[in-house]
Order: sequence, then structure tokens, then C-alpha cells
Amino acid sequence: MTSAVGGWQDTELRGFREVQRLGYECAEAVAARLRPGVTEREAARMQREWLRERGVRDWFHLPFAWFGDRTAFVGFRVPLQFFPTNRRLEPGMPFILDLAPVFKGYPADVGYAGCLGPNALHERLLTDLREHRELILREVRERRTLREIYTDVDRLMARQGYANRHRAYPFGVIAHRVHRVRERRWSPRLFGFGTQSLKGLASDAVRGHREGWSPLWSPHRFSDHPPRPGLWAVEPHLGFRGTGAKFEELLVVTDSRDPEESAFWLDDDLPHVRRWNEEGS
Repeated sequence: MTSAVGGWQDTELRGFREVQRLGYECAEAVAARLRPGVTEREAARMQREWLRERGVRDWFHLPFAWFGDRTAFVGFRVPLQFFPTNRRLEPGMPFILDLAPVFKGYPADVGYAGCLGPNALHERLLTDLREHRELILREVRERRTLREIYTDVDRLMARQGYANRHRAYPFGVIAHRVHRVRERRWSPRLFGFGTQSLKGLASDAVRGHREGWSPLWSPHRFSDHPPRPGLWAVEPHLGFRGTGAKFEELLVVTDSRDPEESAFWLDDDLPHVRRWNEEGS
């Protein structure tokens, strides 16, 4: 017999949690293999191969890898600049691995920030991301509008002395909704994005336009509404000059009146959360 949390069945949440953990396992495994001289393209390929060996055949988007000042999107002006390049990793250089596999019809979108050796600035950014995770959950439970929460994240970054780098993403989004998709052995892709997932996002956008909400969490007027129930892939991204760091994970939003069930992070056993817990122990 299955139970429900905020209207979500345990089996559904378990499916999303399984693929998110798979994504983070992949990021940690690839991060452990990174060495000086590895390129972004090679790191992206390592992620694809690791996941395919474990049964992944579909993607929300193919894996990205950013090294050095590209972790802070320095000089990014057009979407093509997000795709992996021949930038080579060097000692002390930060990196971000961003991957979005679909497994058994469940998608996840994962962001993992690391560094090849000691880097005090990068460590500070990782520590300061904790406040953003706490702020986002608290204000979603308060049913603040997405636009208001985005503004408060901006203000927190400014107080911390950082720049908002998720603003460089298309539409400046800090998050987007995700849905289950039909399980297939292979799904076509468009510019690295799985067509099934894109269709789901487009369908959300059309429906949301009619009903007054958006599946994109942005600083723009179309996000001026409370969080819509569903799963949101959230990715606050800090930048300081040529160094960037972020996490990306799934936030569950429900229509429950119980504050703790109205919104919660899908999983608290993730690398960045474990790191913060160790820092506080």
C-alpha cells in the first residue's frame, strides 16, 4: 500500500529521487576522474558514457561541463557558449558538471560544483549556497511569488558580495518545472535537449499562459505568481569574478496547507547537503 505526501504518491517521488541520485552519483564519479588537461567536451562525454552504461537512454538535456571562468559564464552572450568546449582543466580550477538524465520515464536536472585542488574562494561560494537553499524553501512555503523569491535571492547574493549568474541562462531562469515522460529506448534531441521533455515544458507554457502562470521561474512579469504545484529543478548560481558555483536539485511543491508538506526538497542526502552538515558538525 502506498502513502501520499502533499498529494504525491511515494512511488512517484521514489522514481524522481532515484534518477536524481543517479545523476549525482555520475557527477561525483566523473569529478573523481578529472585531471589536468581534460577538456570540457571530454568531461561531458564521460558523463554521457557513465549514464548510458547504467541504462539512461533519454535526456532532459545532454551533460554540460564548464571549467575556470566559464563556471561564472564570463563573456557569455549567446546560448551556444553554454555547450562544452576544448577548455582544459588546470590545477586549482573550479568546474561545474550539469546533467539531466531521464530514467524509467523520470527526469532530473543536476548541478555539481567542484574544484581541481584547493581553492579558498570556491570553498566560500559552496558554503554560502546553503543560505540560498534555506531561503528558497522558506519563501516557497510562505507562498511568495516566484518573482519575489527571485528578487530575494538576488538581494542575498548582493549581501554576500556575489553576482547572480543564473541570470545568464535563457530568460534568466533560476528554475523550471519537470514532468514524467513516456519511457522510450531512444528519444530524438533538439540542440542537445530531449524532445519529450521539451514538449512537456512547451505544453506547460501554453497552459500556463492561459491560466496566468509559467513553468519558468524568472525575474520577469510572467513569473509574478505563487509557486505552481509540481517538481521544480532549482539552481541558484553564484559568481565572483571568474569563479562560479551552484547546486541544482528538485523541489517538490504541493497544494497542502501543512507548511512542511506544502514544499520540501526531494532529497536531503546529496553531496552539497552532506558537505554543509559536515561543516556544521
